[in-house]
Amino acid sequence: MPIDNAIYDRLGSGWWDESNPLNALNGSFTPARFAYFRDVLDRLGLDPAGLRAVDVGCGGGFLAEEFAHIGCRVLGVDPSEVSIRTARQHATASGLKIGYVVNAGERLALKDESVDIAYCCDVLEHVAELDQVVAETARVLKPGGVYLFDTINRTRASKLFFIKLLQEWRLTRVVDTGVHSWAMFIKPLELEAILRRHGLRLGEIVGLGPRAGLASLGWNFVRVRLGQLSFGEASRRMDIGQVRRIDLSYLGYATKLSRRSGSGASPPG
Repeated sequence: MPIDNAIYDRLGSGWWDESNPLNALNGSFTPARFAYFRDVLDRLGLDPAGLRAVDVGCGGGFLAEEFAHIGCRVLGVDPSEVSIRTARQHATASGLKIGYVVNAGERLALKDESVDIAYCCDVLEHVAELDQVVAETARVLKPGGVYLFDTINRTRASKLFFIKLLQEWRLTRVVDTGVHSWAMFIKPLELEAILRRHGLRLGEIVGLGPRAGLASLGWNFVRVRLGQLSFGEASRRMDIGQVRRIDLSYLGYATKLSRRSGSGASPPG
C-alpha cells in the first residue's frame, strides 16, 4: 500500500480536534518528544530563549507551539497548505508568534547556516528523498547547531505495531488509508550514515514507544473505531515516552560539525 500523504490536506483542518485521526499524533506523543528535546538542550547547555528554530514538517503546529513557549523564534514548514493554515490559526488564537510557510523539506526556503535548532518528527519515514531532506537541514543549521529528530525503526515489531495494528487491521486501524510504508522505515545505522554524510554528528539515540500494554493498546483503538473514545484520549492512554527498546520508534539528536570530519557514537541497529 503506497503512502497517502494527501491525508494531511483532507484532514489537516482538524489537527487540534481530538476527534480527528491526526490528533493521535498529539496526546502523549507531543509531551514525550518535547520532554526529550528540552532535556537535550539542557544537557548541551543551550538556553532556547531567542534561538531560531525550524520545524521541518510541522503539521498542525504541535511542537512548534511547544518550542515557541520556551522562547524560540520558530518557523514551521510543511507542504500541506491546509495544515499550515490550521497551524497559523491556532498559534494566533493562542497568542503565539510563529512563522508558518508552505514549503517542502527537500528544498527549504532558508539561507545557509541561518538556524540554531532544526527538528523533524513523524516526517523522515514519509519522504521520498530522505537524503535530500537531511542535506537541506544540515545546510540551514549553523555550525554547532542541533538537529532533533524521531522516526520509526524498520523491524518486525514496528511492522506489527504501525502497519498491522494501526493501519491494516479493520478493528484497530486509525484511518482507512495507508499513512506508512514499512519499506520506508529507517534503521538507526542507516540514518546515522546519512547524518554523517552531511556533516551532522550523532549524539545519541533513545527508544520512544508506548508504555501501555499491547492488549490495552488494541482495545483502546477498537473503542475508537466504535466511537467510544476520541483519538486524543487513545493517544494519551498509549502513554508514549522513553523506553529501553528502540525496535519501534526512536528519538535522537545530532550536532552540525564546523568541518565535515569525525563521526558520532554508533547507534544500535
